[in-house]
Amino acid sequence: MNTQPHSAGTLIREWRTRRRMSQLDLAAEAEISQRHLSFVESGRTAPSREMVLHLSEQLDIPLRQRNRILLAAGYAPIFSERKLDDPALAPAITAVEMVLKGHEPFPAIAVDRHWNLVAANSAIGPLLEDVADASLLAPPINVLRLSLHPQGLAPRIVNLHEWRTHLIERLRRQIDASGDTVLADLERELLSYPGAAPTSRMTHPDIAAIVHPLRLKMEKEILSFIGTITVFGTPLDVTLSELAIESFFPADPETALLLQGMAAKQQN
Repeated sequence: MNTQPHSAGTLIREWRTRRRMSQLDLAAEAEISQRHLSFVESGRTAPSREMVLHLSEQLDIPLRQRNRILLAAGYAPIFSERKLDDPALAPAITAVEMVLKGHEPFPAIAVDRHWNLVAANSAIGPLLEDVADASLLAPPINVLRLSLHPQGLAPRIVNLHEWRTHLIERLRRQIDASGDTVLADLERELLSYPGAAPTSRMTHPDIAAIVHPLRLKMEKEILSFIGTITVFGTPLDVTLSELAIESFFPADPETALLLQGMAAKQQN
């Protein structure tokens, strides 16, 4: 087995291939000659630190992987990777908590790069009361596993086939963008669940639909949600760049009223 570490040029070529760009395409985007790029990828030319960062930017490579390429090229990583409780991240984490709190009485969560729950607002609690397998709620809570596991939320998702297809598609795009093997393992696990065979992209039966809804059964009621994703715009920290907030909005007036009622019940 070949255990030799990848060179910077090899990693750049791998990311260029992942992005489905030719050498000519990338050279044009980076405003360098195709010959120079070819020499970098083949190892005939050692890229400067600035060139590694420039090509990484053109290829939209995740910060974690940019550090890896810098190391392969013989340079120190420049993007920090702090723990979430690091004081330097306190302003960002406070911002996340403000967004989550401000979204109440509607549910919202923050997740890391592997879809593990980082934080949630109070509206999430009532939605998880009937989860059959308590281990799914033990930290770290993986929200995709919790959503699609047959002992998790899956039995209560009215449009499970559609919602599962939507989540798997999102996960596959993330794998394609990041090359993360942990996410690839997670995809295999989710596809092993009953009824979770790979499917092609679904067309929503309502031709007027504009988003994939999540329709969740709550006792005798059905809550209908649409979701949005928020990320930090210009992060320079690896951990912060991988943090995402998913906010769920009521897709109909009935859901809004039910959520407001649930929030009022929690406060009493």
